[in-house]
Amino acid sequence: MLEIIDHIGIAVKSIDRARRFYEQGLGMCCAGEEVVEGQLVRIAWFTLGATRIELLEPTSPDSPVARFLEKRGEGIHHLAYRCDDIRAQLDRARAAGLRLIDREPVRGAGDRLVAFLHPATAHGVLTELCQRSGKGEDD
Repeated sequence: MLEIIDHIGIAVKSIDRARRFYEQGLGMCCAGEEVVEGQLVRIAWFTLGATRIELLEPTSPDSPVARFLEKRGEGIHHLAYRCDDIRAQLDRARAAGLRLIDREPVRGAGDRLVAFLHPATAHGVLTELCQRSGKGEDD
């Protein structure tokens, strides 16, 4: 079952440059940074209520985020929904005929399990499902 919008992923060319907008322009504080090797991305996040804003910077030209930036430029990359059982949510999506990018969950930022649904079956929005690890993460 889906719980909340977990985060909004925003593709940027440089986290260092983009942070200035959030920190100086909006007065937000960066809550942390992490490199997610499996996704070839560096992230920085800002917490706003129960939702995170995640800045995504590619760490390799082969990164999906690098390809996104090349094709579309900076901007909203994906919308992530938190769920309590990611495998059940993937089964539901599969049964509904949705196109899955990930047939099985993989490890993402914050040791979460994540899986992506293709934007072709989500009205143009890259959709991420994520399940928290339960290792003391904030709610």
